[in-house]
This record gives sequence, structure tokens and C-alpha cells, in this order.
Amino acid sequence: MAATPTPAQTAAQPTAAPAKPGLLPTAPAAAKPAAGAPLGSVDDIVAKAVREISHIATLPEITVKIIELVEDPTSTAQDLHKVIANDPALCSRVLKVVNSSFYGLPGQIGSINRAIVMLGLNAVKNIAISASLAKLFRGGQLCPNFAAKDLWTHSVAVGTAAKMIADELGMGISDEAFLAGLMHDIGIMVELQSDRNKLIDAITKAKLSADGVPANSLLEIEKAVYGADHQQFGAGLCEKWKFPKAFATVCGHHHNPLELPSGGRSLSCLIYVADRAAAGIKGGLRLDLPHVDCDAAVLEEISMTNEQFEQIKADLPDKMKDVEGLLS
Repeated sequence: MAATPTPAQTAAQPTAAPAKPGLLPTAPAAAKPAAGAPLGSVDDIVAKAVREISHIATLPEITVKIIELVEDPTSTAQDLHKVIANDPALCSRVLKVVNSSFYGLPGQIGSINRAIVMLGLNAVKNIAISASLAKLFRGGQLCPNFAAKDLWTHSVAVGTAAKMIADELGMGISDEAFLAGLMHDIGIMVELQSDRNKLIDAITKAKLSADGVPANSLLEIEKAVYGADHQQFGAGLCEKWKFPKAFATVCGHHHNPLELPSGGRSLSCLIYVADRAAAGIKGGLRLDLPHVDCDAAVLEEISMTNEQFEQIKADLPDKMKDVEGLLS
């Protein structure tokens, strides 16, 4: 999802480049839409899709309150306890996580207040968001090689791999890395909820093999079909739901992290690597990844070796078993 980062570590976490006025934050520049693509600017196309999904799925009010509270530097553990105490299901989930091997904390913790102190406000915020995302990634089979549940399984795998990488490299951002991995492909859910027929069309044109390997670039197909790709839709939803800007950056640049300013791309590079680790294991979803090799420059950006990458990939299936139970 290692112990919760200290305030100093949290302050050192990569942040998104500031958005230009009137534009969605950190959304990558779009290629010129192909003939027949929706008319309008990428910003307009993304905003319309996000408005449509907001009619179907919104963050629970308690999750919104938790995000606002944790983003306020004056908030305390007691403030957070007052909010969470009103949601028994979330209380149960927090206790389940704090007592799991995921954090490796000593003993059984039965008090929500103590759990918040042990985990930290940021970790509890991430647990609340994770619970909300799990409800969004529901749905039946969309086409022969893809269902919303497959995307959720892949997202959990990427989050798990991201935490493993952050721990391996001593980056001090394990919680943020897990959540960033969990939500990196949320733009595909925007596409699914706003116009499922277009997503079926895009996946069909990607021409997945029997093993789920696409012959064509889903990103380029999305631009032709929707007028924007899932990176841009993901960044737009993060803005709408007021997620921390670092997550908008990851959603908007997990395929092209080196296009970000050098001081704010570590987390996106980490998710780029975690995405390929998760897609490279047996049964891993490769909807938007024709190949799963890592760009050497991206590995260098986070000071990771190929040997470390291969070890993460080898250990990931066992780690997944622990994490999936926490999010069920």
C-alpha cells in the first residue's frame, strides 16, 4: 500500500506541475484527432465525459470530507476520528488494514483512534479512497478479453507493485505509491461509464491476442474514437473529485512520465514501471501495453536496476494474495 511516511518524507513527495489557467492539470498534449473523432478541444471532450460519469458515480460524502480534512495542515487525528466514527464499514476497513501484514505493525489494534495514530492521517485517507474506487470498478464482461473486474485486478497489482518498488528503493512514499497505482487507469473507467460502446470499439481495434496482448496502441485508438485518451480522462476526473494533484499527474502521465518536469516525475516513473511489472506477470492485463519492457531512462530516473525490476515481478503474485483480501 512499510510504515507510514514521516511528515518530512511526505513533504518530499513528488508533486504535479501547476496547471495552466483554464486547463485540466497535467493532461498530456493530445495528438490531432483522426477523421470522425468527436469535435471540440481535448479539455471540452474530457470535461463532458467527466460530467457524465459524475451522474453515475461520485465519491461518497465521507471520502470527500476525509480528503479535505487530511489536506488541511491544521487537522489532527482526533478530527479524522470524528469523521470516520460515523461510518462503521470504513472503521472496519481501517482496522482490517492496520492489523494486516501490509503494515507490519505490532499486535492487534482494536481502537480506531489508535489505528489513525499508528497509520497516520495520509494512510487513512488512502484507505478511504481505495474503498471508494473498489465500488467504481464494478461491471460485467465488456467484450471477450475485457471486464471492469479485470481492470480492478490489474489496478490492485499495479498498486502492490508500486508499494514494493517504493519500499525496495527506500523512497518513503509507500502509501502514496500504492494509491497512485490503484487509480492510474481510472480514465478507462471514465470511458466505460461515459460511452461503453466507444470503449468496446477501441478495444476491438486494439486487436488483443488470445493472451490479451494488443497489436495496436490503445492510446492512439482512444484519441481517434473519443478525441482524448484515458490519461487525459483520468487527470480530468482527479480534478473533478479534488484528488491531490500528484494523482492527476500520475493518471495523466503514466505512459509518458519523462515528459514531466524533472523535479516532479518520480511518482509517475514509479507507476510506469509498476504498470509493466503487473502486466508482465501471468494473466496480467495488457490492454494499453503492446510491450512490457521498461525504458532504461525511466528506470534510471528512479535509480532502479533491471535486476530489481525482475525481482519485483517475480515476487508480485504472492504479494497480491495479501493485498486483494484487504480491498475485498
